[in-house]
Amino acid sequence: MISRYTRPEMGRIWDDENRYAKWLDVELAACEAMSEEGIVPRESFDIIREKAGFSVQRILEIEEETRHDVIAFLTNVAEHVGPDSRFIHLGLTSSDVLDTSLALLLREAMDRILGGVDALAAVIERRAREHKKTVMIGRSHGVHAEPITFGLKLCVWYTEMQRNRLRLEQAREVISCGKFSGAVGTFANVSPSVEARACRLLGLKPAEVSTQILQRDRHAQYFSALAVLAGTLEKIAVEIRHLQRTEVLEAEEPFAKGQKGSSAMPHKKNPIGCENVSGLARLVRTNALAAMENMALWHERDISHSSVERVIGPDSTILIDYMLHRLKGILDGLVVHPDRMLENLHKTRGLIFSQQVLVQLAEKGLERQAAYVLVQRNALKVWETGQDFKGLLLQDPDILRVLSPEEIEGLFDLDYHLKHVDTIFERVFGRP
Repeated sequence: MISRYTRPEMGRIWDDENRYAKWLDVELAACEAMSEEGIVPRESFDIIREKAGFSVQRILEIEEETRHDVIAFLTNVAEHVGPDSRFIHLGLTSSDVLDTSLALLLREAMDRILGGVDALAAVIERRAREHKKTVMIGRSHGVHAEPITFGLKLCVWYTEMQRNRLRLEQAREVISCGKFSGAVGTFANVSPSVEARACRLLGLKPAEVSTQILQRDRHAQYFSALAVLAGTLEKIAVEIRHLQRTEVLEAEEPFAKGQKGSSAMPHKKNPIGCENVSGLARLVRTNALAAMENMALWHERDISHSSVERVIGPDSTILIDYMLHRLKGILDGLVVHPDRMLENLHKTRGLIFSQQVLVQLAEKGLERQAAYVLVQRNALKVWETGQDFKGLLLQDPDILRVLSPEEIEGLFDLDYHLKHVDTIFERVFGRP
């Protein structure tokens, strides 16, 4: 991933130094397991553990000749260890190292992502409580529907982030799996007990069965979970983009001192951060499809998945880490305009209370469809003439035969729509 979207902590997970360090961790775990079973002499393992090391530059030099990255790595490690290096990679195949180390890398990346999810959720909760009773119009099809609060909108985002966290934890569990079963997974040259010991040393579970590789449904689930999270982040970003439109302007991204919105139009303040999140979500979703394409390989193994994972592993985790951090900053500094929300809410001249009128007419004994016709008749006049909805109702003899003027007045009450806000907050956060 380009440096523009790479935060240093996540970027370091995928640099060559850490990647080869994970390979070495895997090889050392295998050697230690074999030494515990008497296959590798204990004194040889002690030498291996003490001397094992690598040079990224030297590995790349060797790979220029071998055209095989794992052999280049093992050759360089052997240069550090000496004669006892004959016990390194004993009975293993390259995929034992590559797949098991990839599990370690993906788990490490996921731990950072989970931290980012928690940080974003904490900001969402704080802003939700801040705007618990900040009334705004709810929209369906982009058209004014009925009143909600901005806090309720944030509650929806919070609960979705909690579901994302659960999916990510499940993906972390599924990917935390290693294999030391050899060339086609038969344990012909390394025993299941060695695999179990080595995986335990690495904090992984051994695969119940493997071919030459771990099966890629695990990785597909991992990248799909990231894609769903990206979808949530884009959902939030798109909402903010809509709220920042000039005709709406109910909320807007923070605009820093000295920031410029347009090279041509000095007045512009654009939702560039949210647009950035929307764009990057497309990449994460695309990478999930690539992970699914990796599931169908030839027989016990081919390496068509390898080139894909070299790209999507770093890219998706780096992008999600960046998106979480950027959206957290946007929501943390989000500028909310409650007065504008109220102004917009009243733009339809009372139409947002139409359902209250409909329900009251039905409760008074009018057949529901007949009541609907009466209410819609007046509502359409508001659209057509710009008159006030309540005023039209107070002039409609058919309505007045069922409802008194006082009853009509009482139906235009915002608090009617907010009476269960505390209950919803308690359901979301465990307390109002």
